[in-house]
Amino acid sequence: MRRFVFIRGLISCLPAAVLAGLAIFSAPAALGAAAVPAHMQPGMRSALKKAVADSRGFKNRFDAEVWLVDMSHRLAPRVPDVQRRLNLLRDVHAAATAAGLSPQWVLALIQVESGFKRFALSSAGAEGLMQIMPFWRHEIGAPDDNLFDRATNLRYGCAILSYDLKLEHGNLTRALARYNGSLGQLWYPLRVENALSRNWRIP
Repeated sequence: MRRFVFIRGLISCLPAAVLAGLAIFSAPAALGAAAVPAHMQPGMRSALKKAVADSRGFKNRFDAEVWLVDMSHRLAPRVPDVQRRLNLLRDVHAAATAAGLSPQWVLALIQVESGFKRFALSSAGAEGLMQIMPFWRHEIGAPDDNLFDRATNLRYGCAILSYDLKLEHGNLTRALARYNGSLGQLWYPLRVENALSRNWRIP
């Protein structure tokens, strides 16, 4: 069962666990660690504060905090390090929103493509989180771009998926298949959809 259910704008509907997690930002300094939920221990609290300091791509800091707390909880089994996890989520959200994509769809795609392994390298030579083929550096970037760099890889991947979505006139199923190089087949879009439904979808 998911620990959090978010309904944007309806603060009164937020579960107590979320409200308790967010309350630590204004809690007195004397608040003991035992009173903080396990996933919001001081290490995560300081990392989360740093992550939301730049709330670009979000409507406001509150939206940033809510999304990051939720997605961090979901991503924790795959990326145990708190700071790395929050940095990744912040960069995913920034790259996805800049490209007009849903950050949750991008998380699902990354899960399928690389399992959130930054240095993933496929047998075909695709690199990084979103498995970018090196030829794309000459098409949309610079020859010396490092595709294992987190932010660079996410910018490339989101730009490519956004372009594929335009080519397919907004049809995400076909855009995902095109991204994977399996246009006309459904197995890849279904894998991404399954990952989204199981792990990343916000009700």
